[in-house]
Amino acid sequence: MAKPLFAPQDAMQDGVQDGALLAGINTTPLVDVMLVLLIIFLITIPVVTSAVKLALPQDRVVPSQNRPGSIVISVDQQGQVFWFDSRVPDIDTLARRLRAVAADVHQPEVQIRGDRLAHFEGVGRVLLACQRAGISRVSFVTAPAALN
Repeated sequence: MAKPLFAPQDAMQDGVQDGALLAGINTTPLVDVMLVLLIIFLITIPVVTSAVKLALPQDRVVPSQNRPGSIVISVDQQGQVFWFDSRVPDIDTLARRLRAVAADVHQPEVQIRGDRLAHFEGVGRVLLACQRAGISRVSFVTAPAALN
């Protein structure tokens, strides 16, 4: 015959009153599981962060190549614009020259050289004139970093 769930004699032997339930929760298994999960996460995090292998580009110095048909436009510290070595009086004159160049079948590359201390406004005006004239190849000329 099956033993009743709450037998009075079993309760008296354990020191618990008749019909009373044990209300305490045993948290030891919960703590054990949490510690195991913590250890697993601590081991796998470094593996996850460096899992993607990439071939990152290396820094290198490439000498500037002026092609025979390239147009060099310079902007000095005061914002004055130069077409090669001759000063351009205003942006409208620059835009007219650029439109004439853009009409060529083999459109040359325009290289913009801006002084390090020049305001961006002068370089931005030259870039806008190139865009409005329809120049498709524009590059910026910079000085290479010093090698230590």
